[in-house]
Amino acid sequence: MKIMLKEINKIFSDLGKNIIRLFNFSGFTLILIFNTFLSFNKIFFKRREIIKQMYISGVKSMPVCTIVALFGGMIIAVHTGFEFSKYGQQDLLPVLMINIMNKEMGPFLTAVIITAFSGAAMAAELGTMKVSEEIDALEMMSISPVSFLVMPRVVSMLIMLPILSIYTIILGVAGGAVVAYFQLGMTNETYYHNVLNSIWIKDIYVGLSKSLVFALLISAISCANGLKTEGGALGVGEASRISVVSSFLMVLIMGYFITALFYGGFL
Repeated sequence: MKIMLKEINKIFSDLGKNIIRLFNFSGFTLILIFNTFLSFNKIFFKRREIIKQMYISGVKSMPVCTIVALFGGMIIAVHTGFEFSKYGQQDLLPVLMINIMNKEMGPFLTAVIITAFSGAAMAAELGTMKVSEEIDALEMMSISPVSFLVMPRVVSMLIMLPILSIYTIILGVAGGAVVAYFQLGMTNETYYHNVLNSIWIKDIYVGLSKSLVFALLISAISCANGLKTEGGALGVGEASRISVVSSFLMVLIMGYFITALFYGGFL
């Protein structure tokens, strides 16, 4: 009986510690975001670092985005196109493709790629600087780690993720056109005509809004994990892992709430 009570006590104790750790990290991340916004007045002076981070987080991830977007669009088109063709409604495929890519899959696929490609790298880079005491050295020289390290990464992500989302949407729709032409017998003229007629302004700004929110979440969570790193090389690996998992979960959760906000009758 005593052993059972000890085990139950340990379970609740660990649960409480994890909840406290979660709230502590959430508060740290929110304060980091606020301080990053306060550092936006130094964007011009950090323009070289911002451009460098734009290349690292955006341009270098384009080959992966290209493959994922193209084949992602083809997979969606294969599954839905053949279902539509059973009822003679294959002309609805372009309408579905542009809507699903604009509203959901474009920003979501891009965010997942950037999380794995750039978010983990941000956490590992800042985590390495933290455990090697480089960040402490910056603070000793009265240089803010937020304006020097975090702000350029957040700004570059806010710029590049919406651009990559548009790129992903275009390629995803193009992938659907390949399937429509070769497997459903639909001409490219008909496909893209239906696509252009199905573009709505609301879908565009909802998709871009998601991209901006995802960019802020991924960059802030990754940088926060990097700045909170402890325990040497093992801690750096742990920070990278946690940043990827946390960013991915937040992208899913916020994606749902943004969709519910704009398409659930609120806006």
